[in-house]
Amino acid sequence: MACPPLPSILAEIVHTLDPFVFEIGPGLGPRWYGTAYLAGFLLGWLILRWLATSGRIPLDRRQVLDLVTNVIVGVIVGGRLGHVIFYEPHLLVEFSDSFPFWGLLAINKGGMSSHGGVIGVALAIILFARREKVPILVAGDAVAFSVPWGLMFGRLANWVNGELWGRPLPESMQVDPPWWSVKYPEELTLLTRVPVQLEPLRELAPATERLSDERLLAWIQATAYDHANSAHDAVIAAIAPVLTAYYPSQFFQAIAEGPCLLVLMALVWLVPRRAGMIAGVFFAGYGVLRYTTEQFREPDSPVIALGFLTLPMLLSATMVALGVMFFTLSRRSQPIGGLVRKTA
Repeated sequence: MACPPLPSILAEIVHTLDPFVFEIGPGLGPRWYGTAYLAGFLLGWLILRWLATSGRIPLDRRQVLDLVTNVIVGVIVGGRLGHVIFYEPHLLVEFSDSFPFWGLLAINKGGMSSHGGVIGVALAIILFARREKVPILVAGDAVAFSVPWGLMFGRLANWVNGELWGRPLPESMQVDPPWWSVKYPEELTLLTRVPVQLEPLRELAPATERLSDERLLAWIQATAYDHANSAHDAVIAAIAPVLTAYYPSQFFQAIAEGPCLLVLMALVWLVPRRAGMIAGVFFAGYGVLRYTTEQFREPDSPVIALGFLTLPMLLSATMVALGVMFFTLSRRSQPIGGLVRKTA
C-alpha cells in the first residue's frame, strides 16, 4: 500500500512532544514541566541577587535566598491550590492507590494556576517582609521584576505537555491552516468511528488492533506519539487533515507574560521609582496582557463564567484592580534605585 504523503515543513504543527526530558524507566524521569519551574526559580534568584548586590533594593544575600525560598513555596502551594479550587475541585476528594495517592498532590500530571501562584507569592512576600522588617512594597517590586521569566517557562511547559489548548481557528482557515497553527492527536479520543480518511491505516496496524474502531483509534493515537514506530510518519500524515487546527495560545501567553511584561516593567524602572510602582505595573500589565491572550485560549471546563467572561478573564480584571491599589500605595513610599540610574 502506498503511504500517505508526508506533511510539508510549512504545514500546521501536529503536537507529538514527549513531556519527559528523558526517561530512566516507564513513566519515570525528569519532565519539562518541572524543569521549566526550576529554570524560572534559578533565573529569578539570579535577578534578585543582582538587584540586591547592585544596591537597587535594600536586601542582603541571605535575605534574597530566604525570599526566593518563600516565593518557591508560594508558587507551588498557591499555584496548585489555585488550579484545583478554580478548575478541578473534584481533585480535593479524589484518591487513588498510586503515588501521590491524593489528586491535590498530583502535580506530576500538570495543573498549576498562574493566578493562584501570584496569590501564593503575595502571601509569601507579606510573611517575609514582616519577619525581616523589610517594606512590603520593596520586596513586592523585587519579586515582581524577577517573575516574568518563570511565567514564560511555565507557558512553554504547557505547550510541551499539550495542555491549555487554544481556541479552534475560524472555519475559513481550517481547510488550509497556517503553519503556526497546531493540531492535537489527543482529539482522536473524541471520535467513536474511524473517519474514512484513516481507513488506509488499518493495513499498517497490528492485526490485534484492527478488531474495532475503538482499538484502531487508540493505536493511531499511540503511534502518533511514538516516534520510534515505523508507522509514525504515515500516521501523522493521515491524521493531520482530520484534526482541528487551533491557535498556539501557549506561545501567545508565554510571550505576553514573559518578555512583554518584563520590558514594560524595565521601561518604567529605568529611573528610581517609589516602592510599589513596579508591583503595580506587574499586576496591571499582567491583567491586561492575560485578558488579551485569553481571547485565543479555549476556556477550561468546567469553569466559572460571567457571560462571555471566563474565570481567567475575571481573575485578570482583579489583577488590574490590584495594580491600581499598588499605584495608590506607592504614593506614600520612598523611591528605590532604578535599573539605569540608581539615585534620584
